[in-house]
Amino acid sequence: MRLFVGDDWAEDHHDVEVMDSTGRRLAKARVPEGVAGMARLHAIIGDLVGDEDTDEVEILVGIETDRGPWVGALVAAGYTVLAVNPLQASRFRDRLGVSGAKSDAGDAHVLADMVRTHSHELRPVAGDSARAEAVKVVARTHKTMIWERTRHTQRLRHALRDYFPAALTAFEDLDAADTLELLAKAPTAAQAARLTIAQISAVLERARRRDVAAKAAIIQAALRSEQLGQPEVVTSAYAASVQALLAVLGVLNTQIKTLEGQVDAHFGQHPAAEIILSQPGLGPILGARVLAEFGDDPTRYASAKARKNYAGTSPITRASGKKKVALARFVHNDRLIDTLHAQAFSALLRSPGARAYYDRQRARGAGHNPALRQLANRLVGILHGCLKTSTLYNESTAWPQLAETATT
Repeated sequence: MRLFVGDDWAEDHHDVEVMDSTGRRLAKARVPEGVAGMARLHAIIGDLVGDEDTDEVEILVGIETDRGPWVGALVAAGYTVLAVNPLQASRFRDRLGVSGAKSDAGDAHVLADMVRTHSHELRPVAGDSARAEAVKVVARTHKTMIWERTRHTQRLRHALRDYFPAALTAFEDLDAADTLELLAKAPTAAQAARLTIAQISAVLERARRRDVAAKAAIIQAALRSEQLGQPEVVTSAYAASVQALLAVLGVLNTQIKTLEGQVDAHFGQHPAAEIILSQPGLGPILGARVLAEFGDDPTRYASAKARKNYAGTSPITRASGKKKVALARFVHNDRLIDTLHAQAFSALLRSPGARAYYDRQRARGAGHNPALRQLANRLVGILHGCLKTSTLYNESTAWPQLAETATT
């Protein structure tokens, strides 16, 4: 017996629909989030199963998320949970009707029908370990805060350009500790022009900068240079806004540093950490992000190609008639692809094989980014092999063609 459940999640409730293998609706309900809702869902399914042998019953649940306590409870109950991409669900909805109508109950029906007809093409939620989930939590939060710091830094840059352009000439890194302290001390051009060499030097020394005297002189000269400005009242308003941005950036810098230690600590406790760290271009932070996004379920990726497809590094082919082109995947996990590209770039300096592979792609006419993406794709395959066989990275094994060239 197989039952197919569509679970459309909202903020405080779940719309669920259960259908059989013929597509006949057996039950539908709106259940609350939490323990009470899970108990209600179990009761609905229990009534439908009746006296059937539990070993012969399979419950497949389609839901548009792959994490959270609700999903964990479904997996713990023995259900097969299929995480459906919202874009897939949206396009499947168009197959059932073209009116454009949408509702939570309708989405539950779409999800149930989708797992009924296409469960063989959907990816079950990975059975990652608790350690991997812990790494994912801290690694994702750490990366999110870095993205937030970048956003606030860009806001600061735009504000300074509008009323205090000399600051952009004086400071190279707007999110650096010394820059934040000097801007907080003198947020307007008039105040900055009065900063002395001693004041600037003291800030640079606290930030442990080198060649303090020369840098202080350069900063002072830039802050005292002639620049276009704004009326005093407008400048005052900009200064207040910048002070708020500086405060946020200061907090983000502190918390990013704190979380970096947490990422390192959690990642170091995982059994796969040694293998991942042996890969060229991966340190504790990038390695933790790789583990967090790939997970550690040993059955999740049937082959290296499956892992590459999930990573989004392998190309997609578009073929029609006599035309056939290979394109980059634009639908991908942003966190994972960002990490893998960073690994590939770093590997150029740490692995002769990676460097030779990259140079070969460039020699064939590929640009920097396409060549880097192809290298990242190759590195994902190498990582897959190491994890499957529980072996550390070996340069000659990973790049046998390089070893052959060296011996001839």
